[in-house]
Amino acid sequence: MAIAKNTICIWYDKDAEAAANFYAKTFPNSSVGSAHRAPSDFPSGKAGDALVVDFTVAGIPCIGLNGGPMFKHSEAFSFQIATDNQEETDRYWNAIVGNGGQESECGWCKDKWGISWQITPRTLTEALAAGGAEGKRAFEAMMTMKKIDVAAIDKARRG
Repeated sequence: MAIAKNTICIWYDKDAEAAANFYAKTFPNSSVGSAHRAPSDFPSGKAGDALVVDFTVAGIPCIGLNGGPMFKHSEAFSFQIATDNQEETDRYWNAIVGNGGQESECGWCKDKWGISWQITPRTLTEALAAGGAEGKRAFEAMMTMKKIDVAAIDKARRG
């Protein structure tokens, strides 16, 4: 596997390998590469523990770094997954929330490791890009939702 020029590094307490495996089974065009094991003990682990895990999420190269509990995730970083319909939206949302994650607002949720995800139907993005009254109606409908309701967004777009 060639090393990508630019890779997103995501800090985990100790579960980078489990997170990478979950993402690989949940999202298309996702996979787990190699796990680099610690050659000796380190502050939050021991020799042989996975230290860095190479993985891809929906085509984006990432590395998971098991760095310990000192840094926490926030919504300042998120993956945004564009969906084509309610079935796809439900599948990803339910996978994340149903695996120990939590719902948030406006199409956002968090996985059990604290990583934020935006599960965003393309119809919402298209409505916001259209702007004007259509964008305003779609935006106002979205503001009342946790998981995005595609039919409600489409209805709001039509007015």
